[in-house]
Amino acid sequence: MAVIENAKLSVIGAGAVGTSLAYAALIRESAREVALYDIDAARVDAEVLDLAHGTPFTGTSRISGGADLDVVAGSNVVVITAGAKQKPGQTRLELAGVNVGIIRDLMPKLVERAPNAVFVIVSNPCDVLAVAAQRFSGLPASRVFASGTVLDSARLRWLLAERLGVAASSTHAMIIGEHGDSEFALWSQARIGPVPLGHWDAGGGPLPRAELDRIADDVKNAAYTVIAGKGATNYAIGLSGARIVEAILRDEGAVLPVSSVLDGYHGVSGVALSVPSVVDATGVRRVIDVPFDEDEQGRFAASAAAIRASLDSLGIE
Repeated sequence: MAVIENAKLSVIGAGAVGTSLAYAALIRESAREVALYDIDAARVDAEVLDLAHGTPFTGTSRISGGADLDVVAGSNVVVITAGAKQKPGQTRLELAGVNVGIIRDLMPKLVERAPNAVFVIVSNPCDVLAVAAQRFSGLPASRVFASGTVLDSARLRWLLAERLGVAASSTHAMIIGEHGDSEFALWSQARIGPVPLGHWDAGGGPLPRAELDRIADDVKNAAYTVIAGKGATNYAIGLSGARIVEAILRDEGAVLPVSSVLDGYHGVSGVALSVPSVVDATGVRRVIDVPFDEDEQGRFAASAAAIRASLDSLGIE
C-alpha cells in the first residue's frame, strides 16, 4: 500500500487525551481531516469549534465532529480515547471493567461506519482493551492494536538523553511488555547512536545497573506523577498517538512498540503486549523477533501473566 491521500483520522472521546491528540494531529498535519466524536454534544461541539478557529495556522488540515457516531464514516484510522480516566493512585488495570464495556459497545458500531480503518486503542488499560477490541470487532490483530509503550519508550529515551547529554533522537531504547506496572526496559538492545548502552562511557564507565533500574522505575511511575499533579496525562500521549497515526497514513514501516495480540511470540499467545513492531498502512505488518536475555524473558512472561489474569477476570478469552 502507498501513502493515503486525503486521509481521515477520527478520534473517539473529547476528553483531555482525545482533544490533545486531535490538536497534535492538526499541528503536525498528520491527516487531511480530523473528526472528533463524543457523547457529550455540548463539549465536543465546543472543542471542534475551538480547534477549527486555529486551523488557519495549521496548513491544509480541517476539523469536524459532533455527538453523532456517523462523523467517523470513511475514516482511515480511528483512535479510541473514550473511557473512564485514571484517578490518582489507581492502576491502569483497575479501569478495565468499565472500559471493556465501552469497547464492547463501540467496536461493532465503529467497524460498521469505517470498515476499512485501522483502529488504535489509547484508553487504559490499553493492552486488555486491545484484546477486547480485536475480539469484539472480529478484525485481524494487525488492524486493531493499542498505543502500548510508545509513550513509555519516549519517556525512557528522554531520561537517558538528559542523563547522558545526548540528543533523544540518538537514544535508541524501548520499554516493552504491559503498558503498566509490569513493563520493563529492553536494556539488552539499547543503543546510543551505534554504541550498545553497556559500552557507553557515561563519565567513568557505563551506567551502573542500579541507576538504569532507577531510570526505568521513573518511567513506570511517570504517569502517576503527572496525574497526581494535574489530574491527567494528555500532551505527550497526544503527540505519541499522532505519531502512530502518521506511521499508518504515510505507510512508513516505522518500528514502534505498539501492543497487538500476539501469537507465539517468546512463548506468549492470545494477549496483547508491546513489542517492537513494523507499522504501516496495513496496521501492524509484523512483530519483530527481538532477542531477550534471561531476565527480560522472565519479565515478559510476568507481563503476559498480568494481562491474562485481567482478561480471565473479565471473561475475555
